[in-house]
Amino acid sequence: MKLLSGLFLCCFTNSLMAQDPAVPAKPQRAILVKPNIIRAVPLLDPESVPLAKPLESDAALQGKPSGLDAIRLQIFLDQQNFGPGVIDGKPGLFTEHAVMSWNEVHGHTHKDWSAALAAAQKAVPTPLITVTVPPLTEKWVNPKLSNDRIQQSKAKRLSYRSVGELMAERYHTDVDFLIEINSAKKIYELQAGQQVMVPHVRPFEIENIAGIQHKRDEAKAQRHVVVDTKRNQVRIFEAAPVALVVVEDEAAAPAKPVANRSLIASFPITPGKPQFIHYGMWEVRTAVEFPTWRYDKLLLETGKRSKDPSKIHDLPSGPNSPVGVIWCGLNKSGIGLHGTADPETIGRAQSAGCIRLANWDAIRLPQLISPGSSVEIR
Repeated sequence: MKLLSGLFLCCFTNSLMAQDPAVPAKPQRAILVKPNIIRAVPLLDPESVPLAKPLESDAALQGKPSGLDAIRLQIFLDQQNFGPGVIDGKPGLFTEHAVMSWNEVHGHTHKDWSAALAAAQKAVPTPLITVTVPPLTEKWVNPKLSNDRIQQSKAKRLSYRSVGELMAERYHTDVDFLIEINSAKKIYELQAGQQVMVPHVRPFEIENIAGIQHKRDEAKAQRHVVVDTKRNQVRIFEAAPVALVVVEDEAAAPAKPVANRSLIASFPITPGKPQFIHYGMWEVRTAVEFPTWRYDKLLLETGKRSKDPSKIHDLPSGPNSPVGVIWCGLNKSGIGLHGTADPETIGRAQSAGCIRLANWDAIRLPQLISPGSSVEIR
């Protein structure tokens, strides 16, 4: 509950307060008693490798927003298609990058957070809401789903492993944050029909993904995608505008930032391992929802396909698929932009070779780009 600085302490009926009655003259500090339940630890995709030095932010040192203001800002940026990563009220480097992208579009100073905070205050008056868990558990939750790829190939669908995981991804957050604003007991025992507090964000509705293959859209095909493997961010632009030539006067005051309306979206990513990154210019060729995935351990480890059919296993689709809920393949065989089973690891682990986004970000790609869009990996 440190995130909310005690603001919601009195709101949670499942929180217990302890006070010593033996010293009535001296008020005792409220103590939050948490259930003795093991903390959730995200499972790292077997094909992922933790970064030696994960991307970090000095947001806390700079006095950036916290508590409800931080949650509100992250929700605002997310809904503007400038993804801050997991919405958790802890603004890190991805939130900084999202603010910088939003500032770039609106012509604000690069690292000034004040404009985005003011806009978020107006756009998101209620950052946390209570919702009812939808009746999706029978189809979309499988607590017995194996972590073994070979066993997964025998499953009907790579579903969520818990209702808490379903609701966390649905509202662009993680299980840890749901526990923080509810309780561990509530989240671990969550069932359809029950109520739970979540970020007030447009939900990622797994049940409404049609499983289609998107066709070329001429307007979207003109857009340009930049995959920045140093910043761990993908940026999407309209067709390149005519270059603006600026003659600088060294004696003059610094020029006011110019709004870059060609930037329409940015999202955090996990790039591939350095030896498997294919730098250069490419093109989107396919955009398929609920893709199946061919597991080839040799290919993942060496970049070479196995010649033994018994070593190749076809995995079904689902939110816990290694490629998530959508695959945007490039004109480089086996390389694409796709979702993930582990949104918590974005920016903290390297994939086998592709560009990985959180499912709630990846599913927006067909609304922004299409087969024919150019992709620059740098």
